[in-house]
Amino acid sequence: MRHKILVTGGAGYIGSHTALALLQAGYDVIVIDNLSNSSKVSLERVGEIAGRNPLFIEGDLRDAALVNQIFNDHPIESVLHFAALKSVEESVREPLRYFENNLVSTMTLCQAMANANVFNLVFSSSAVVYGAPSIVPIAEHHPTGQTTNPYGRSKFMIEQMLADLAEADPRWKIAILRYFNPVGAHPNGLIGEDPNGMPNNLVPYICRVAVGTLAELKIFGNDYPTADGTGVRDYIHVLDLADGHLSALDAIRKSGGTHIWNLGTGQGNSVLEVLREFEDISGRPIPYKIAPRRPGDIATCFADVSKAERELGWKAKYTLNEMLRDAWKWQSTNPLGYK
Repeated sequence: MRHKILVTGGAGYIGSHTALALLQAGYDVIVIDNLSNSSKVSLERVGEIAGRNPLFIEGDLRDAALVNQIFNDHPIESVLHFAALKSVEESVREPLRYFENNLVSTMTLCQAMANANVFNLVFSSSAVVYGAPSIVPIAEHHPTGQTTNPYGRSKFMIEQMLADLAEADPRWKIAILRYFNPVGAHPNGLIGEDPNGMPNNLVPYICRVAVGTLAELKIFGNDYPTADGTGVRDYIHVLDLADGHLSALDAIRKSGGTHIWNLGTGQGNSVLEVLREFEDISGRPIPYKIAPRRPGDIATCFADVSKAERELGWKAKYTLNEMLRDAWKWQSTNPLGYK
């Protein structure tokens, strides 16, 4: 019997690409998603690419009865937990909503897992737990918790909660994956990033300007202490990220406790560098204007990825050019996303 993997938030951007990678690796996949910032069309297309479909359950992880029922009904072996609200800017405006959604959903999930004797968990964390780094590249042992926004604090609090779980009960095998900045799409253009409303992340914002659904890009701050004054981030292809989840899942099956890995490329690119590269790829000029810095943003953030390479045998393969090429293929063939 094939292992069944529960993917929370699996209709979303990273979740759908990882669900595809799991199906292609031979797993049976169950997805729970409340579709608050995603579309089930993504999963239909995942099934089209993989040649078989994940089982989709529409619902909210905070619904304890539903989550317990899923574990009662299916022989789930491991969980990949993506479901969360994830906008830095929105979290600054609505902190209670972020703490309630992200923390309660994780607590409900972990309780249901324990009830069902399922203890393998890969958690989607974020580089935001490092806050404003004093040195880069950022390694896993660097200080965490001095986060600059409620979204980051919610991820940090969940990391602490999971570490306490593993400390209290040695049956838990937990991978905490701190992503840097996921971009790109499946190279065939069938699945990609499709945020509701105004994009919060740079590349989907640029893509929508290029395709004509937004008039111009806002660059939030050009007075950072960086080479061109714009923020520097470590961009990683979503397919590399999906592979990192499969590597982490394999690793935790072999050893208990809590393991933390950065997933990034180990290189930083500024907003203007990404913009110019995208213009070259798409052949379209991207009009932009400079806007004030956003609350909670930082100047420079890129990863030390040597631990993941050493312990997981995982390394990002895709270049920035390939990430942006695939993002543009997705947006240009799906100008309105999944709608």
